[in-house]
Amino acid sequence: MTVQELLGRFHEVAVHPAAQKDALLAQGKKIVLTAPVYTPEEIIHAMGAVPMGAWGGDLELENSKKYFPAFICSIAQSIVELGMKGVYEGVSAIVIPSLCDSLKVLGENWKYAVPSIPFIPMTYPQNRKPAFGQTFTLAGYQRVIADLEKATGLTFDEAKLADSMEVYNQHNAAMRELTAVLADHPEITAAQRSDIFKSAWFMLKEEHTALVNQLVEALKAQPAGAAKTRILVSGILTDAPGLTSILDECGLQVVADDVAAESRQYRTDSPAEGTPLERLAAKFCNMDHCSLLYDVEKKRVNLIVDQAKSLNAQGVLLVLTKFCDPEEFDVPLIRRACQAASLPCSVIEVDRQMVNYEQARTAIETFRDLLSESM
Repeated sequence: MTVQELLGRFHEVAVHPAAQKDALLAQGKKIVLTAPVYTPEEIIHAMGAVPMGAWGGDLELENSKKYFPAFICSIAQSIVELGMKGVYEGVSAIVIPSLCDSLKVLGENWKYAVPSIPFIPMTYPQNRKPAFGQTFTLAGYQRVIADLEKATGLTFDEAKLADSMEVYNQHNAAMRELTAVLADHPEITAAQRSDIFKSAWFMLKEEHTALVNQLVEALKAQPAGAAKTRILVSGILTDAPGLTSILDECGLQVVADDVAAESRQYRTDSPAEGTPLERLAAKFCNMDHCSLLYDVEKKRVNLIVDQAKSLNAQGVLLVLTKFCDPEEFDVPLIRRACQAASLPCSVIEVDRQMVNYEQARTAIETFRDLLSESM
């Protein structure tokens, strides 16, 4: 397939997840929803089910407000809203981790708001680096396996988990290479880049890897487009069409991201030593550089600056999900580090309920003009 044909395929999956879900169910496959963030997809994959991302959607919140206060993450609210509207009907279960207060509330509210779809909790330790952190994570995975077997009627086989971890390691590698290649191809728009990452949540990883590898080879074979203003984007979720269209209209190229729904997912592979479940637990415990993972050193801050500098990004755009406390706590540290590195930094706030992005447009246009003056 050509570059445009591949981009079209990613776009079709990204904007029509419900159609993708229905097609998988029609094939007789069982689907398990995976809520943010770092849900153990490999376990679901190894059992023969399809892990499908549940990050909510851009819509007006109505029914879910019965279960949430107004000042809570709209990602969590919109997941419940979609569940109550029946969008997820047909799936076998939803796995929700507990890495922030909003996710903890989401899981408990789901049990009552969407009783037709079983809720499976995954409780991760914050102190994940010591040996007891890996032991705790392993116990959590064993509970998830038992709950999945009950909800799906499928059986877990640890040997198959080893195969699934290899599938996911290969996908991680493909996405990392894609990110590097996209940095040299400004003709790929922010919206198209978002489609590639978003579509990964709705496809089997081996199928997505094959398409990504084709795209990488196709891009390597064609010359780069006209240069744009290079930025690094950071946040939890940056897939709103209203946002990506503004980035494209302003002539901004996303050369790298520190986004929870995008590149943060692909930084850490499952290691080679230990039993499959031990290796999967070690993968989580080895993760770092994320606002949702406990880190007194805040290594994420330096990663953002170092990555931006290494890729010649002219600035950093922080896309702050409204009421996301873990991200908010990091903003002053990131801004201070960017200032020390003479790297312009701008912050905009987004919400799943937003229908008008004109305030964000003003901030992004101002940021673009600032970067143009500093060139």
